[in-house]
Amino acid sequence: MHQPNSFIPAVIDLEASSFGKGSYPIEVGVALADGSTHCYLIKPHHDWIQWSEASEKLHGISQKTLQDRGRDVKDVADELNQLLEGSTVYSDGWGFDNTWIALLFEVAQHPQQFKVAQLQTLFNEQQYNNWHETHQAVIKEFNITRHRASSDAFLIQQTFVRSNGLPA
Repeated sequence: MHQPNSFIPAVIDLEASSFGKGSYPIEVGVALADGSTHCYLIKPHHDWIQWSEASEKLHGISQKTLQDRGRDVKDVADELNQLLEGSTVYSDGWGFDNTWIALLFEVAQHPQQFKVAQLQTLFNEQQYNNWHETHQAVIKEFNITRHRASSDAFLIQQTFVRSNGLPA
């Protein structure tokens, strides 16, 4: 499905405890079409115990930070529903992100009121061809070096816009 050239998608990105079996979401970031970003640290549910030191090194979020500053899964699910109700948000890592979002809502025992779709379904040929080079240029331009959910969502969104030849 190709969108009009002026289309700016809302983008969602998640950080997780690991990539293996038993992994769970620890941070959700959203970049909306209006340019605003939203970020939520998630306090792990008592059943969520899988943790990867390698993943922690990548995202820089410790278990202590999640315990001290993370929000309850129900609160995060409520916030996401309020922010995204009835809309479609796009993910470049749909397989993982959609699974972690579904887990968040399942544990929160709330219905998810928005859809998560694969960003690549919006790509035209130019975007496929320009993605990597454009992404590197966007990272350099904004000088964002931390690997966190809201930063990643913003960078992905800006890469989508610029790889399509749209003005920033």
